[in-house]
Parts: sequence; C-alpha cells; structure tokens
Amino acid sequence: MRKIKWLAGAAILLSGWNISVAQQIGKYVPIQAGSDVDHALNEINSTTDPTQKLALIQKFADGPGKEGNYLFVDYYLNQKNYDKAFEYGDKVFALDPDSFQNAINMVRASAEKSDVDRLISYGEKAGAIIQRYKASAAPEGTSAAMWDEQKARVLEANKDSYTYVQQLVFRGVYQAKDPAKRAALLVRFAQAFPDSAFANQALGVAATAYQQAQNTAKMLEVANGLLAKDPNDVGMLLLLSDYYGEKGEQLDKAETYAKKAISTVESSVKPEGVTDQQWTQQKGLQKGLALSSLGQINIEKKENAQAVDNLKAAAPLVKADDGSYARNQYRLGFALLNLKKNAEAKEAFTQAASVNSPYKALAQEKLKGLAAPARRKAS
Repeated sequence: MRKIKWLAGAAILLSGWNISVAQQIGKYVPIQAGSDVDHALNEINSTTDPTQKLALIQKFADGPGKEGNYLFVDYYLNQKNYDKAFEYGDKVFALDPDSFQNAINMVRASAEKSDVDRLISYGEKAGAIIQRYKASAAPEGTSAAMWDEQKARVLEANKDSYTYVQQLVFRGVYQAKDPAKRAALLVRFAQAFPDSAFANQALGVAATAYQQAQNTAKMLEVANGLLAKDPNDVGMLLLLSDYYGEKGEQLDKAETYAKKAISTVESSVKPEGVTDQQWTQQKGLQKGLALSSLGQINIEKKENAQAVDNLKAAAPLVKADDGSYARNQYRLGFALLNLKKNAEAKEAFTQAASVNSPYKALAQEKLKGLAAPARRKAS
C-alpha cells in the first residue's frame, strides 16, 4: 500500500498489489511486476534516508519513470517544503487534470502552509474533479448501468478523502481575517462543493461577513439565495428580519421572517453531539434574537406596547451575549420613551450601557439627554 502512496495521483498500479482500479480517479498507469520501473519504485519506497530517497526519485524521473512528478510531490510534502510540492503538483495537473489524489495533496499543503488563496484554488480543482467524474460518460465497451455502478463504488471509496478536503478548505477560508475576503472565499467554497454538508453553513457565514464588511448588496444576495435553498435557515431568517427592521423597510416581510424563526426554533430537533444544556442555550438565544427583532419591527410600526412586551421577553434569553443584550435594551429604551415611560427607559438605557458593545456609547448619550432636563429644573 505504501508504494501506491508514492505514486498517488497517477494511480500507477503494480501487478500483484491489492489495489482496486475502481478506487482511483485520474489516469491509470499499469506497471509490469519485475520491470525496471517496478525495481526502482521498490528501492525508493524501501529507502528511509531523505537525501538518498530524493536522489533515487530524481534518478527515477530522469530514467524509466515518466511519472516522477508524483513522487516529488509526496516527498516534498512530507518534508514540509510546500513551495516545491506546489511546483511539482502543478506539473502533475498539467499531465493529469483529473488526479484527485494530487488535489488532496495540494489542499493539504496549502492548509499546512496557511496559504488561503492556494487553498481555495486547489479546493476548487478537487470539487471540479469530482463533479466531472460524476458527469462522465461510460467508456467504450462499458454499459451505462455498469459505469454508473462503478462510479458509485469509486465515489464511495473516495468519500472520506473528499470530506477531508472540504474540512480543510472550509476551516482555512473561515479563518480569513478580512470580512470581505472571508465572505468571498466562503461563497467560492459553496460553489466548489455544492453538495457539501458545509455549503449552507459557508453561505450563512458569508452573508454575515458581507454585513460586517458593509457590503449590503452582497449580503442580501447571499442571504436571500440561501433562504431560497433552505426556507427554514434560522440564521438567515434572523439576519434579514433584523436588517429590514433596522432599516424600516419591508416590515411585513421582516415580521414574517422573525416569527418563522421562532416557530422553526421551537420545532427543531437537537443535533447529534450537542448536549441538552448547549441545545437549550442555543435555542434560547435564537428565540431571543427573533423576539428582539420583532420588538424593533414593532417600534417601526409604532406598536410600542407590543415592542416592550417582545423586548422584555427577549432580554433574559440574549443576556449571555453582550452585544445582543445591549442592542435589545437600547431598543427597549426607545420603545419606553415612545410610551412616555422615562424612568423605565432610563433603566433600559443603563442596562444597555452596562456592557461593552457598540451600543454602550449610544446608550450613554441617551442617558445624558434624559438627565439634562432634571439638572435644568434643579437650577
């Protein structure tokens, strides 16, 4: 099995090895047992000294081994010489654009080097290889039914490797520091791996990142696109209801989204791997965010009494998150002011100013305004 690893990408097969051709995606280069190539590979794979191994690989590439680039990729990857691995990996793709093993190696090298641009680029290559293979027609002499069966076996054999690639790419692009770049990379991820379990999650994070980058047009495009795919995506229901509520636009739609978020949360089933406590906290926060969004929508609709009810109900649910709690109490202060309940409004603004968040300074300004008339009366 180790010998195949050295030639992964070309899927070079030695006679007598227990390797199934059906597990490979890419070119197949059969090699006769006992041939010069066979002997050279045996010598390379039995050598443990890195310097000697590299010399043998070079000798192999200069002599009988036309597929030496595959060996160089594996060698330099193991030596963590990523630039050389990329150099030879690109040569492999020039010879075999559908080498899935080479795509795995390049994604791994990019992830280990924390090269996010290469990571997404090679990830896209990996996704395209799988998509092309899925769409490939039966070779001459093979029936369509037999080819479909063989492809299903190949895809199943490569399932774990494909998931591994997706995990590496998703984790890498998710960690991009600039929100605009992170958003764009996550959208590319979802396009490269449309059937991935991470695709919708990537789009959800991308929409939020676009919002952070103040790219409203892209945020709305991604968020609405994701809702079209999954109308029950709680994150996007909350994002859009909150956005429209803050803007005072499409308030009926915003209200529908917020209420749908609440009903979806209440009927949702706890995922595997999540404790009861974690699930209770997550559902509580999501419901609190939806109620807070409803409160803002109520304010915009001049339904201030209803706003106070929703915002007070939201407060204990969002209190664990400083930013969400401060925003909720800031909104509550406004609703109470609209109802001429200044003392209660002052308390709400005081609570908003009590935690570190973007609303701290805003709440302090409102408190100054509420205190000013009292000072003038005392003078």
